[in-house]
Amino acid sequence: MTTAETIAARKDRMGVLARSTNARLQERWSVLGIDPDYGLLRGPEFGLVMLRGRIGGTGEAFNIGEATVTRASVKLEDGAVGHAMMLGREPAKAELSAVIDAVCHDAGMAARIDQDLIESIRLELQASDETRRSQTAATRVDFFTMVRGED
Repeated sequence: MTTAETIAARKDRMGVLARSTNARLQERWSVLGIDPDYGLLRGPEFGLVMLRGRIGGTGEAFNIGEATVTRASVKLEDGAVGHAMMLGREPAKAELSAVIDAVCHDAGMAARIDQDLIESIRLELQASDETRRSQTAATRVDFFTMVRGED
């Protein structure tokens, strides 16, 4: 894998981990039977990040508000370092996500984790998103304007 592909795979993996629930992540991780020795480099700790937005897609960026995040960094016995940051206050989830990130520095382990852990969580998230979309679509209201024909 090239460096760009490795970075893209890591970004995708961490995105799935961040969107997963802590309970589901812990459950799927325990099934894998991977239990590396590691030490904490940082955290898990809570903090705030500033959210920024634009109006109309072309407007000037402005600060919307702040969001709580949890981050953690770990170092495995073999020297691999993993980092994780996610919305909310879930220290156990951030720590486990950082461990998964560190373990995935090994290409073989990354392939196993992507296949056995990430893909199953991704499918659950897609199903949940589809359910939410269908529930939202059921409440959709289409507004239209009638032209009176006057000039």
